[in-house]
Amino acid sequence: MNATGRVIMTAQEMEMAIQRIVLQILERNGDVSSLCIVGIHTCGVDLARRIHTGVKERAGVELAYGSLDITLHRDDWSLHSRNPIVRTTDIPFVVEDSRIILVDDVLFTGRTIRAAMDALVDYGRPQSIQLAVLVDRGGRELPIQAEYVGLETTVRSDEHIQVLLSEHGGDDEVVLQKQTS
Repeated sequence: MNATGRVIMTAQEMEMAIQRIVLQILERNGDVSSLCIVGIHTCGVDLARRIHTGVKERAGVELAYGSLDITLHRDDWSLHSRNPIVRTTDIPFVVEDSRIILVDDVLFTGRTIRAAMDALVDYGRPQSIQLAVLVDRGGRELPIQAEYVGLETTVRSDEHIQVLLSEHGGDDEVVLQKQTS
């Protein structure tokens, strides 16, 4: 048991899940040279970088990579803060007709992914968008489903999943926590 919750994925399990997602992307897409990997800020960016590296190492192909801030595309941003923190979107490739793998850490209601798709379309109309997530916790409010999932779990409404990554100064792990009011 972690001091702030229960660990549901260790660093080793996270690495195996990411490698499984990489293999599934390669298997499903055949020629991956035209794929673009896009991470959603914040943790999705780091996970996308890891997936990007894994695909590159296994396929020997350099893929386009980008990061996406969805803050102002969210339908609930005003509920969280009057002064939202807007991060940089970096899409250094042509989105029009591209095949995009969108990456996030946790899939819950589907609202983040809907906002991400809206943000992407501002840059052009992709040929396709596939979704990769480290954890699918259930509880969807919108009809959105990931093609690639590291861990599927059911989480109660009073629980929260936190993905901790070494890129942010800690150890890699996924922690299930009680929601605080």
